[in-house]
Amino acid sequence: MNTLYAIGEMLIDFTAQEPGALETAVTFRKNAGGAPANVAVCVAKLGKRASVVTKLGKDAFGNFLVETLKREKVNTDFVFRTDSANTALAFVARDAKGERSFSFYRNPSADMLLDEEEIKNVPFERGDILHFGSVDLCDAPVKGAHIAAIAQARAAGALISFDPNLRYSLWKTPNELLAVVRDFLPLADILKVSDDELSDITGISDEKEAVSTLFNGRVKLVFVTKGKGGASAYTRTAEVWQPTDTASAVVDTTGAGDSFIGTILYQLLGRELGTLSEGELTQMLQRANRAATVVVSREGAIPAMPTRKEVF
Repeated sequence: MNTLYAIGEMLIDFTAQEPGALETAVTFRKNAGGAPANVAVCVAKLGKRASVVTKLGKDAFGNFLVETLKREKVNTDFVFRTDSANTALAFVARDAKGERSFSFYRNPSADMLLDEEEIKNVPFERGDILHFGSVDLCDAPVKGAHIAAIAQARAAGALISFDPNLRYSLWKTPNELLAVVRDFLPLADILKVSDDELSDITGISDEKEAVSTLFNGRVKLVFVTKGKGGASAYTRTAEVWQPTDTASAVVDTTGAGDSFIGTILYQLLGRELGTLSEGELTQMLQRANRAATVVVSREGAIPAMPTRKEVF
C-alpha cells in the first residue's frame, strides 16, 4: 500500500465557542489542527497509510498532537521534537455562518525549525504522494525542508500535491506570499485551490482562463473548490464539475478544504494521473464534496474528519 506524506505545520486550534470576533470571545475549545496534518488524518480515516512530517515543541501541546496522530493511526516516525521553540497555536473565530478568521502564535514555532537533514530518511516510493501547503514556505529552515522533500519524492517517483491555502496574516505583504506560491506551483503534479485563491494567484477572474495558466511545469491536475458553487477538476484536455452536497448545516468550515483534498489524494494513491477518465474524476469530486459536507457539520478539523462509511 502506498503512503500519503504530509509535510508542514501541525498546531493547536483554539476555537472560539461564541460567534463573532476574537476580541469578544470568552471560551475556547482545543482541537488538533494544521492543514497538512488534517489531510493526513483524512487519508488515514478513509483507510490508507498516512504519515506527517513536521516538528513539534517538547511541550504539553506537542504531546497532545503526537497522541492525536497515533490515535488516528497516522505514522509519527517523522514527527520531530525540539526544545528551541513551542508548538504552534492558532486562535479561530467563527461568524454566524461558520466562516473563520485566524490569529497565529508562531515566532518562531517548532514546525518552522524542521530542516532538510531531517527529511533524508523519509522512504518515498513510486505511487506515494507528498502533500504540502504554503504556511510553512516562510523564510525559515522549514522552507528548505520542503524543497528537499519535493526533490527526494520526485526522484523516487512519488506524486507532489500542493494546496496553497493562503494565510495572508502570516506574511509581511500579500505579494510576498503570492510570489512564493507561484514559485512552487510548477513543482506539483496536483493543485487544489479555492476560487478566491485562484483569482488572487493568477490575477485572472475567469476560472477557465485562470486554470489554463496553472498548467506549467509538472502540473497535470487542478481542483477548484467553490463553496456552495461545487467543485471542478481540470486536466490539460478535460473539465468536470460537481455540485456541493448541501445535506448538512454549516457549523464550522475549518478543515473542509483539507477533507476535500484528502479524499482526492486517498483516491489517487498508487494511480497514474494520465489514466484518469472524466467518469473517474466526477466520482472523485462527488466523494470529496461529500467529505467536506460531513466536516462542516462538525466543529474542528481533525476531530471532524469523516470515516470511509460516511464518504463511500
